[in-house]
Amino acid sequence: MAGNPAVGRAAVSAAVNPDRLWQRHLAIARIGATGRGGVNRQALTPGDAAARRQVLAWAAARGFAASVDAIGDLFVRRPGTDPAAAPVVSGSHLDTQPTGGNFDGIFGVLAALEVLEAAEEGHIATARPLELVIWTNEEGARFQPTTMGSAVFAGALPLDTALDTADGQGVTVRAALAETLAATPVASRRPFGFPIAAYVEAHIEQGPILEATGMTIGVVTGIQGLRWFRVEVTGEEAHAGTMPLARRRDALVAAIEMVHGLRELTADPTDTVRFTVGRFEVQPNSPNTVPGRVLFTVDLRHPDRQVLARLGDRVEAVCRAQARGCAVEVVETLSSPPTAFSGVVMDLIRAAADRHAMPHADIVSGATHDAKHLAGLCPTGMIFVPCERGVSHNETERAAPADLAAGARVLADVLVELANR
Repeated sequence: MAGNPAVGRAAVSAAVNPDRLWQRHLAIARIGATGRGGVNRQALTPGDAAARRQVLAWAAARGFAASVDAIGDLFVRRPGTDPAAAPVVSGSHLDTQPTGGNFDGIFGVLAALEVLEAAEEGHIATARPLELVIWTNEEGARFQPTTMGSAVFAGALPLDTALDTADGQGVTVRAALAETLAATPVASRRPFGFPIAAYVEAHIEQGPILEATGMTIGVVTGIQGLRWFRVEVTGEEAHAGTMPLARRRDALVAAIEMVHGLRELTADPTDTVRFTVGRFEVQPNSPNTVPGRVLFTVDLRHPDRQVLARLGDRVEAVCRAQARGCAVEVVETLSSPPTAFSGVVMDLIRAAADRHAMPHADIVSGATHDAKHLAGLCPTGMIFVPCERGVSHNETERAAPADLAAGARVLADVLVELANR
């Protein structure tokens, strides 16, 4: 590939506009605003469509072409000098949790758009095209699983399986996507899995390490693996005043003992294991009835494949050991192995941070991101910036404008260098 990466890097970094980047964050934050400082912009809702329209309008104002694939992933393209070259791609997602923050996902989208605009304003020619991508349904809040759009794109999830998935009200992805595409018309269609030269995703850390250590840039080495389980405990409903304790098949008591057992299983003095019971449903949920059924979920994460396998494989046995006469059904609903990112991309991120005198550190992502699925298709990496107190998936989620601009500058350097290789 032709081009002068050093000249391109300097020009694109200088053209990054921190105020424009920040004002666009504020503009998108108004779409789905909860009135409590956060947003509810779940996947394939009218709010999601409105945010897509806004990003597409900003892109169209620059003359960038847009396209969409069959799961609704959006692509915005700045051409390269070699029209046959595979693009360098960057982006993230617009959808949020029901009580989400204003930076999770959207920073990666707006940082990538800022790089395309900075390249345009700096009159920088890249051999490869630069593309922004907006992945569909990264959060998995309305439709499961998470990272749906990138999974379908990468071939990790069949399209029909994704389209047939329904939310809690019975609305399918197929129906919601049709409404979203009608509200955000894009004529050009893209295939799944088209060749990509490299993928780099910018994101807030969603953890406290960078802020606590005074680092501006996190060089993400990979994403820890995760296993999800659904545990259903079935006992017997009974009158709270008449059934002796010794004869009860109390599903709630059994479930509590299971959670205690799982906490003991995952106890880790290094604080590397992540164990969470995020959902706990009790039936009949009456104050004077012995609970007859409990459903709870287990979210287990670790960066080491063997540790994750060992702990996950023992979840069912621990639950059965604490059943207290109840029936137990344990179903693994998701298994995602740890992901390692490209050493080449990591080196470029470190070098860019050094050029800008930004303190940086290697870091493993505790959260799952769309980059996980791209890592099997092309050289992939992620850039983290700090978020206040490490709080995310929360309406109090905050990131500093200076840190967002720093991340965008590093991203710009890396993308331009990759696009001229």
